[in-house]
Amino acid sequence: MAKRIEFDKITNVLIRGTNWIGDVVMTFPAIAAVRETLPKARITVLVKPWVADLVRMHPAVDEVMVYERPGRHSGPGGLFALARELRGKNFDAALLLQNAIEAAIIAWLAGIPVRAGYSTDGRGLLLTHPVKRTPQILTVHQSIYYLEMLKALGFRSSGGALRLAATEKQRLSAEKLLGQFGIAGRRPLVGMAPGAAYGPAKRWFPERFAAVADRLAGRAACPVLLFGSDGDRASTEAVQAAAKNPFIDIAGRTNLEDAIALIARCDLFITNDSGLMHVAGALGVPTVAIFGSTNPQTTYPLGERTVILRRPVDCSPCLKKECPTDFKCMDLVTVDEVYDESVRLLAEAGYR
Repeated sequence: MAKRIEFDKITNVLIRGTNWIGDVVMTFPAIAAVRETLPKARITVLVKPWVADLVRMHPAVDEVMVYERPGRHSGPGGLFALARELRGKNFDAALLLQNAIEAAIIAWLAGIPVRAGYSTDGRGLLLTHPVKRTPQILTVHQSIYYLEMLKALGFRSSGGALRLAATEKQRLSAEKLLGQFGIAGRRPLVGMAPGAAYGPAKRWFPERFAAVADRLAGRAACPVLLFGSDGDRASTEAVQAAAKNPFIDIAGRTNLEDAIALIARCDLFITNDSGLMHVAGALGVPTVAIFGSTNPQTTYPLGERTVILRRPVDCSPCLKKECPTDFKCMDLVTVDEVYDESVRLLAEAGYR
């Protein structure tokens, strides 16, 4: 049994967030639980710069601090500089959703009196409120993984559905960008994320993404946006090369805030298991998510209008970056079923 936090002494909370887009979305129910338990507390989240815009969208967050490593917080000197910045904020408690020992070292150096998190990565002695990570907790969805840590510390959660909403600024930004692409006001708008940062074992075939997009474009005369980071450009370019219709490739051409705004404007999102999959689900965008090497039980998108397409094979989920055999887990997912589910979701949204 973990040591409970004395909430009556907590008015200023630091949360060390996770580092990657999908992981950040899966921490959002835990952040909501902190606000539910401590409704009057100030909540600050410390994250890397590439996810800061996403965290700012969470209604429970009062402030986002950026951990600039690489950058001004790199090396021992940068680590101490960050600790000094945090010390100046006079936090009562640090809740470490990130599992690394570095998170505990920073909180300890900052002199934060309550330091809580899973006792992973050899950091148990640096925590005032360590939580044991059991084998069972590794089998549940990652959002529950974070929530269970907080529950062990005494936090409560009503378990409400996760739902992000684009701000008015983001909506205006999306329409401006669509105007620049020459498709302002066009509906339905289809987004696709054919990449996946972890490795090629998570990526459905570019020619199949292209075939689905061509069929949708022919059926509904809808524009298609290809999403991704700069590292996904090879995937989006391969989709365009295999397609009969011209698409709008924005991979690496927008910042995260603009990408989120454009995803929120989409009427359908088709994606591999990726960070943008989690963003689309959280925004309530109808989403078709294609899984192969990874486990949807632990990382399915948190959205009410999501469809997971997966064909179970003996070797899946292998969690490998590259398939060492025949890539059957992805090969068995057909163009027809992705297209059919896409048409169904569009019909439910009023597009027939």
